[in-house]
Amino acid sequence: MNDPCGVFRDESGTWHLYYQYNPTGIVFGNQHWGHATSKDLYHWSNQPVALIPPGKNLALYSGSAVVDKNNTSGLFPNQTNGVVAIYTLSETLADGSAGPQTQALAYSRDGGFNFTHYEHNPIIDINSQHFRDPKVMYYQDHWVILIAYSREFTVGIFTSTNLINWTHASNFSHHGFEGFQWECPNLVRMGHYNDEGQKQGDAWVMFLSIHPGAPFGGTITQYYPGNFNGTHFEAADSIARVVDSGKDYYAMQFFNGVPSNEDPVSIAWASNWLYAQNVPTNQENWQGTMTLPRQHFVTKTTDIGWKLVSKPYNLQHVMGETVSFQQNLNNRILAIDFSNVDSNAVYWEVNVTGVPERDKISTPMSLNFTFLNPNTAEYVRAGYHFGGHLSRDFAGDTPFFLDRGGARGFDSVFFTDKFSITSTHNKNEWSVSGVLDRSIIEVFLNGGIDSATITYFTLEPLTVMLLSTPDMPQFMRVSMRLVGLKSSWESSTSPGGPVHGSQSEITLGH
Repeated sequence: MNDPCGVFRDESGTWHLYYQYNPTGIVFGNQHWGHATSKDLYHWSNQPVALIPPGKNLALYSGSAVVDKNNTSGLFPNQTNGVVAIYTLSETLADGSAGPQTQALAYSRDGGFNFTHYEHNPIIDINSQHFRDPKVMYYQDHWVILIAYSREFTVGIFTSTNLINWTHASNFSHHGFEGFQWECPNLVRMGHYNDEGQKQGDAWVMFLSIHPGAPFGGTITQYYPGNFNGTHFEAADSIARVVDSGKDYYAMQFFNGVPSNEDPVSIAWASNWLYAQNVPTNQENWQGTMTLPRQHFVTKTTDIGWKLVSKPYNLQHVMGETVSFQQNLNNRILAIDFSNVDSNAVYWEVNVTGVPERDKISTPMSLNFTFLNPNTAEYVRAGYHFGGHLSRDFAGDTPFFLDRGGARGFDSVFFTDKFSITSTHNKNEWSVSGVLDRSIIEVFLNGGIDSATITYFTLEPLTVMLLSTPDMPQFMRVSMRLVGLKSSWESSTSPGGPVHGSQSEITLGH
């Protein structure tokens, strides 16, 4: 599996996740739309493949889905739960070369489980080989669709009253990082809060993914705050802002159908095309995973301007028992054994208060934590420097680093192992939280002002957390909590371990 597609929440509260899927292999190719549903975004039920290409020379690329509750399309007489999926059909010509990419429609009269290809496809065709990833949304009295002109670094904005007949309205282009091509556009309205936590209204935010050519190498997702009037999007500025500072966060998609009084919810593919097809999970006969679902709003801080805030969506659905809660951790090294957590997955948070202003810190101070396996000596580690005078190892900034170089299960020249980002401490406080699972770690700094997602591959699960706070003065306070997470698949596993229904058995029509 790779990119999430067509994600939406229906009127009953069920979340639908479609995704790029190869039912006949564990590498990219023969692209279909897989399908899974959930009531809480953590416990999923695998559904039959939702969309199959209409011909052997066609692949179903990314797209989106909406509930046409007012039957604007005319495809759903006497019902309010009709689902329209709009997606890219990518054609391969007889000589093996790339053919056109067009936008096609399919409709479902049973709430999104079984689809029929529209008989008059394609619905949008500009005779281009690089025209893909439609994202549909509703704006006041009409539908809006965003489509990437990928090699032109442009997002086309189209409008429609019926989801079938579309009119080009405007373009958004050449902002931020360009890389080699743009993909997977999204345009989302979300709350805007100042750095005091007071709501200032709403803001529109454009999201784009780059593949390849991102500054970290390979793939990345970026965003632009701005304004949208139903036909034109205008960015607040041309600054390049990155959603996630790790290397394994791509093709971010926002769920349609989330009520306007709730924060918008997203999910992304947790990998990077530089090595996605070579990582060692193929030894377990699977390839590809999604990130945690995340909620979002934007803020505008006094020191660094516009920022997207990202937080895990309601982890209470998988929270288990608290393994450890500790306070007053100044100048200590704390070891926490969580080997008894059956899932090998944990949530942790570390909060620091009483932090001096950076120019008042006379000696370097840092906080470091490491997840390790005592048997194999493998580890993933991270840390934060609060400031201080220049030293051999520290340049006086306030960087946070994340290092997966201690995991020995996979090696590639493109599998970069170290990442860092400047993370300011505000109001004399700084915090870090995150989720560590068997092959992925997602970190959130200062309540989600910054995030970093990386995959890692160890020979055995990580089972111990080490936390150290060297040279930290007593007037600062450090507390931490570590909680075991329940397996989302515990009730769905067979005696041998695999998840029931994790492999789709379908009859291909070609």
